[in-house]
Amino acid sequence: MGMLSTPLKKPSEVDLAKPLKTLIQSNYRNLETEQLNVINEAISELNHLRNTAVWKVFDKQEAGLELNYRYYDQLSALESKIPVQELQVPFKWKDAFDKGSIFGGRISLTLTSIAYERTCVLFNIAALQSAVASNQSVDTDDGLKQAAKLFQQSASLFTFLKTLASATIQGEPTPDLSQDCLSALANLMLAQGQEMFVIKAIKDNMKDLVVAKLCAQCEELYSEALRAMQRDSVRALWDKEWVPQVAGRQAAMHALTMLYHSKVSQANKAFGEEISRLQKAVELFKTAQSRSSNPILFAEYANRAQKSLADAKKDNDFIYNEIIPDVNNLPGPGKAQLAKILPMATHLSEDFRDSFTALVPVAVNQALAACEGRKAELVNGEIMRLREGTTALNGLLSSLNLPAIVEVTATGDSLPPSLQEKANAVREKGGIAQLKELIERLPELYTRNKEILDEAFRMMDEERDSDNQLRAQFKDRWTRTPSDKLAATFRTNGEKYRTIINNATAADKVIREKFATHKHGLELLSMATDELAKQIPSAGAGSNSQASNSSAAQTLRSLMESVETMKAERECIESELKGFTIDLKERFLSVLSTEGVINEPAISLSEIGKLIGPLQEQVGETLARQQVLSTEIREAHERFVSESGVSTDQRDRTLSELAAAYDVFSELRGYLQEGETFYNGLTEILLVFQSKISDYCFARKTEKEELMKDLTHETSRQASVAVTPIIPTHHTSTTATNESVASSSAPPAGASSANAPYPQQMQGIPMAATYGGNVAPMSGFTGYAPPPMPQGFNPYGTLPYPSAYTGFPPASMVPPPYYGTYPGAYGAQHQQQSQPGAPGAPNPPNNPMGW
Repeated sequence: MGMLSTPLKKPSEVDLAKPLKTLIQSNYRNLETEQLNVINEAISELNHLRNTAVWKVFDKQEAGLELNYRYYDQLSALESKIPVQELQVPFKWKDAFDKGSIFGGRISLTLTSIAYERTCVLFNIAALQSAVASNQSVDTDDGLKQAAKLFQQSASLFTFLKTLASATIQGEPTPDLSQDCLSALANLMLAQGQEMFVIKAIKDNMKDLVVAKLCAQCEELYSEALRAMQRDSVRALWDKEWVPQVAGRQAAMHALTMLYHSKVSQANKAFGEEISRLQKAVELFKTAQSRSSNPILFAEYANRAQKSLADAKKDNDFIYNEIIPDVNNLPGPGKAQLAKILPMATHLSEDFRDSFTALVPVAVNQALAACEGRKAELVNGEIMRLREGTTALNGLLSSLNLPAIVEVTATGDSLPPSLQEKANAVREKGGIAQLKELIERLPELYTRNKEILDEAFRMMDEERDSDNQLRAQFKDRWTRTPSDKLAATFRTNGEKYRTIINNATAADKVIREKFATHKHGLELLSMATDELAKQIPSAGAGSNSQASNSSAAQTLRSLMESVETMKAERECIESELKGFTIDLKERFLSVLSTEGVINEPAISLSEIGKLIGPLQEQVGETLARQQVLSTEIREAHERFVSESGVSTDQRDRTLSELAAAYDVFSELRGYLQEGETFYNGLTEILLVFQSKISDYCFARKTEKEELMKDLTHETSRQASVAVTPIIPTHHTSTTATNESVASSSAPPAGASSANAPYPQQMQGIPMAATYGGNVAPMSGFTGYAPPPMPQGFNPYGTLPYPSAYTGFPPASMVPPPYYGTYPGAYGAQHQQQSQPGAPGAPNPPNNPMGW
């Protein structure tokens, strides 16, 4: 058939499995083990599919299309469900039109962006569609139908790529992904698709005027393709036969238009017009064969035109004697375009099945994380209110030596029952020995987190120092983005983590100081009952057993029962707050599908408020009752002291110390357990952060090696220019016979085709675009700021210590922050949001041929 097909981009091997698994584990911590196993299996399948699909295209068989359809669809589905700016996989693709140089350098581009990978895969799909279409037989209806369909799909994909590539690639793309190249390829594929309709119409003996209109439109499409291919920015890309062949087919389609329109003139008995059009047709067929350097191009139709012209002239000379008008003054047949840019479908593969159904879209996942943060903040706030109220109440009782003072007057020298119960509780929970053990773990936990963070900064510093050293060595030729600019967000988040760790040490200090202050009381409570009794001083002279029967004593005992009841109620409220859950996944999915965006703050605050409101009322009610109860306790205590005359002696001070030590024991034990949970949770997050730094440094290392190789090749090219031998005269190409073709294939002004230091197809391309194996200069994203740290993440926002660890959410509830950006990431996300659909493969609209 002799149709043109687009060359393919060559990929490099990459491993998607490891970074994807790490990314999903760090961003979807709420997944169950079974779901995670399914996703990990899907990732492995995707990795295998990638390694098969991107190489299968080089077989140029139709089977390779479906594999690439499936891979592209899975990438598109996955891209909407993960924070793509965190995926550090260096995707390297070589330019489709570059043939390489004698030094082995090739034009390539490396970006760590799924959207860039999608762009390159889509280019190869369009190229493979053109190759499969070119191999179809035009002698059968099925072959023509399939060729027309694939050429149109290819044109559609190249058109779509103009938008996708510009949004995906920050900086200068490889020549094949430039706007001018994609426009030329789209025009060429559309023209070839229209030619299939022309062949079909002729084969089916459709009306001459219909065929003429189809040919006229095809000639116009080839003209547009020819103009696009002859632009200075791309004219050096094409193989030497491309422009001549397109120019030849453009002339041939014009000739066919004249041939079939002449038949219309004959039917209308306009014999002069018939001869004029036939003369033009014969002339154009010769032009087509000359331009294409193919003497048999449309030879059958050229012979038919020649014979028809001879017959028409003979009849006119002997019978009609009509004047032959100037063909340029005759009306055209009109145009009929059947080859069109096809509408876009959601999926390329007809039987698409999302392998990552367990993952919600990244917008929903972010909304869920933000909602969880808001919930944690509200829950932690209410728990803090409860604990602060209880701490204040315990402080009041301790200062008044309650309830021991009431029990002392009733029991004399024996240990008050309330303190016996507290001592038993302390011993059952491990006593002071357990507190010491928990406190001794803190330095180890702190050191572990600090070492992880220090290693992350060490890797960034090492990468930055290497980049600065090479920048100083190569100066302006070292074109990639400086490390300080690219890793700025990494460092910002790293400093946030360092602040958290420093705040943690301050909180650790508070807890050790509180432990030291109450150490003696904690040691006493940890003793056996008989040993503890020996440490309690005897009752002083002020003790009055009759005071236990006073009305004030009875009131105090009643109030102490109310205090215990209130504390039990608060434990229940705190338990309900900690167990409070909310799942807005379906709500967010519904809003995203109907409105396109999620107003997370409004939805979250409204739904959380409905559920947490009753618990907030209970917290407010118990705190209000505490104020009344505290006033009643003070008044009753004053009456009791006044009536009984009880004095504050050594025994009273000791019992008061023990009561305070018990409260501190419960407080510190809870804080230390929560603190250990905090450190372990922070370790998990820092390990993910360190892993992302490692991926970033690896990607930068790959980029550095590519650029170093490019600079080496560039130096080799420059060295070779001075010694390039003069091409012998007998090798000099002859002048093209057709002026149009000659101008289309000539090198740009100032370039010598004989002494060109690199192949003809590279001439006319600015040196800045010939990366020769280099990746594109990477750039940061101006104005981009990472999302804020998750709500409730930093439990050390305030000191002293009781407000530090309190209410810290478990690690599984803490959504990790976003760790920096990398080239192509923000552009990829933006493109994904602005181009939610993907080019599909539906049949063309209804047309008179029924295809």
